[in-house]
Amino acid sequence: MIIIKILNSLRNEIFKKFKHDSLKVLSLIEELENNPNKGKILGKVGNFSIRELKYQSFRFYFILDSYKLYLFNKKELAELLIKFVKMSKKNNQQKTIEEIKKILNAIGV
Repeated sequence: MIIIKILNSLRNEIFKKFKHDSLKVLSLIEELENNPNKGKILGKVGNFSIRELKYQSFRFYFILDSYKLYLFNKKELAELLIKFVKMSKKNNQQKTIEEIKKILNAIGV
């Protein structure tokens, strides 16, 4: 079973920013349950890869255990955790990615 977690601060930001379209954004995120390979790979820190999903001019960043994703087929994926952590516009993309990498390195991933 694939588990998708969205940080509460990000969930609140989605509802605040998108209002009526927030359900579309959340359904885009939930599509990862059926297709965990979705999203552009932006970098790796340890076992984790940082990926993004796009919606209009916004990017949603999530981290996942890339070894589990590549070593197991769809039926064997048990407890793959996908955690959404940040959102940004295109012009803040690199800054946001560097912040995520810095945090992952700080916690020793």
